Amino acid sequence: MAHLTYSIDGPIATITLKNPPQNRLTIELTANFEDAIAAISESAARVVIVEAEGPDFSWGGDISFWPEADTGQLRGFFERFLTAVNRFERLPIPTIASVRGLCFGGGFELALRCDIIIAEQSATFGHPEQSIAVTTLLGGVYRVAERAGRAFAADMAFTSTKVPAEEMQRRGVVNHVVADGALEDEVAAYAKKLSTGPTKSHAAHKVLLRIWALGGVQAADEAIMDISMPLFETEDTKRALRSAVDSMAKGEKRPTLVFENR
Repeated sequence: MAHLTYSIDGPIATITLKNPPQNRLTIELTANFEDAIAAISESAARVVIVEAEGPDFSWGGDISFWPEADTGQLRGFFERFLTAVNRFERLPIPTIASVRGLCFGGGFELALRCDIIIAEQSATFGHPEQSIAVTTLLGGVYRVAERAGRAFAADMAFTSTKVPAEEMQRRGVVNHVVADGALEDEVAAYAKKLSTGPTKSHAAHKVLLRIWALGGVQAADEAIMDISMPLFETEDTKRALRSAVDSMAKGEKRPTLVFENR
């Protein structure tokens, strides 16, 4: 049985962790994840939801084979998954993590690779790696630092404290917190909104944010025109601009547009 499955329903793709009861990240799950990314990349999907079956998103990596593996084997496994999540992070479409319950270790690091994290109120997040004397191997500590600052990231990594969803939202790590039991509906509505939005513009914003993360504001300023100006040649932008100008001239409220280009 696959530890991760995916589905593509028109413009919305869904990746589901299915390794109960803890949804641990296994070697098999890595292969399933690679297949999902490849299929989504070649599809017409315009948004991706990452979710999990069961009460918890993920407890992290499957450490059961780590004590017997040599360093070379472990490095190969970690680098394979790191390559996969890097590729996932660079998908040119918005990605949403749908989180309930415990979101720990590698599972938390997977959620951090999503553009948007939506969590149930009772969800908790954390880095358990210090309890086994290793680092966050998929880049979790510095991705928390990117969102919430170095001090908060260090505290999470040093203590393995379970941080509630609302605190993670206040820190800027989680985007939205919803009532328990409302997660699926809230995520579906958010994904539907993004799936009818300007996908090429979303892709451009993802590139700009990545350039900023790597090189800061100056690097992003250097790149912004080369990335943004081609949008003016797309049918979505031309249609949206004409609609906005017409509505402004008539003093009318702008209609909600459904954008069509991936």
